[in-house]
Amino acid sequence: MRHPNRRSRPSSTGRQPWVTVLAMLVAVAVIGHPDQAGAAGDLQALVDAAQPGSVLTVTAGTYDPVVITKPITLRGVGGPVIDGGGTGTVVRIASPDVTLTGFTIRSSGNSLDREDSGVFAEGARMTLTDNIFEDVLFGIYLRQGEHSVITGNVIGAKDLESGRRGDPVKLWESPFTVFADNTVESGRDVVLWYSEGIVIRGNLIQRGRYGLHFMYSHDAVVEGNTLRDNSVGAFLMYSYNLTFNDNLVVGNHGPSGYGMGLKDMDGVEASGNQFIGNRVGLYIDNSPTKVDLVQHFTGNLFAHNDFGVTLLPAVKGNVFSGNAFVENREQVGVAGSGTPRDNDWAAGGIGNHWSDFAGYDADGDGIGDISHRVDDLFSALTDTKSELIIFSGSPAARLIDAAARAFPTLRPEPKAVDPAPLIDLPPIAVPAGTSPPAGVTVLGTVLLTLAGLIVAAGRPRRELRP
Repeated sequence: MRHPNRRSRPSSTGRQPWVTVLAMLVAVAVIGHPDQAGAAGDLQALVDAAQPGSVLTVTAGTYDPVVITKPITLRGVGGPVIDGGGTGTVVRIASPDVTLTGFTIRSSGNSLDREDSGVFAEGARMTLTDNIFEDVLFGIYLRQGEHSVITGNVIGAKDLESGRRGDPVKLWESPFTVFADNTVESGRDVVLWYSEGIVIRGNLIQRGRYGLHFMYSHDAVVEGNTLRDNSVGAFLMYSYNLTFNDNLVVGNHGPSGYGMGLKDMDGVEASGNQFIGNRVGLYIDNSPTKVDLVQHFTGNLFAHNDFGVTLLPAVKGNVFSGNAFVENREQVGVAGSGTPRDNDWAAGGIGNHWSDFAGYDADGDGIGDISHRVDDLFSALTDTKSELIIFSGSPAARLIDAAARAFPTLRPEPKAVDPAPLIDLPPIAVPAGTSPPAGVTVLGTVLLTLAGLIVAAGRPRRELRP
């Protein structure tokens, strides 16, 4: 029997037993009567009463915005909605070790100055999974959230002009975060700043401004993503040791329209990517920055872009091998006056496949017997007058190039020389669940067939046009 003068021991958080009972009653009200769950304060009361480390199950209903200041798990079942009512941030998290899963988060405010967000989170080891974001200015804003996981979310945006939208995802000083298998639609930029060691994998990012916008995010892995119909697919800046593999980068056609842009990047390794139908497939500016570094681009497809690869004149230290340059209006371009030097267009005796290679393979080893030179006069003109590219492939363009071949003094210095061009189209890795446009697949089959016939006949291969 308890001594009559002995006080009850307080709970581990200092609450008396009646507070715990009240918390249980609130939880029962929210979970057991979803039709009443929209009452103001229901979700906040449940969160406030929870013990750190609790797992709270929230059923269907519409809830007011919530602030989370302790490590807990909120698990939505049946599609509960947290609605901001068009004001401020919907879910604000100010604690490490918080999990939020299974919710629809909608209707934030629209203030860019306040950075109104669907979720604004500060704290390490955040887990945000399988949520839907609707009508939010910023989607997920994570600050100082190292070792966090953001997976399986569908992130929309407010119906605003693109410059007035917020960023659907913003990582700030959040190293070693995994951002995977999300769908991002119509936001501004996916911003990844000051966050080393991050993994960006398997996401669909489309119809935004910058699909991925890196700054000062070293040792990152970007693989298996689809970056579609943005102004820029990925623009990567001021970082080192980037792995960019097996991504589909298609239809990025804004004012710059880079599929992938590199600015002051060191240690880039890119392979198995498909750059299709962009204004510029790959744009390189001052990358690498260090004279003792070499960057490798291997097994990538550059197809049906206005420019397959564009380099600034001073760019050096990049190696291209085993890539396929297929029917780009200009296979290689130069942004500005001058000619890039000290970039290699073959490695280990393996060059690249060029759909406009006019050479031959008499010995049948799959390597052209003459070098491929990117030195046509018309493409040199488009480097300085980009608006002329609309005439690419026209009779006028072909006449200009014919004149340069007939009169060598008109022939410009080559922008690229591949000493070992590949006759056959090399295998290109295709990200899971994606495929190149049908025209590219058919074109590849035609090129392979024609190349085999030409080698068997032992006669020079003619220029191929679709």
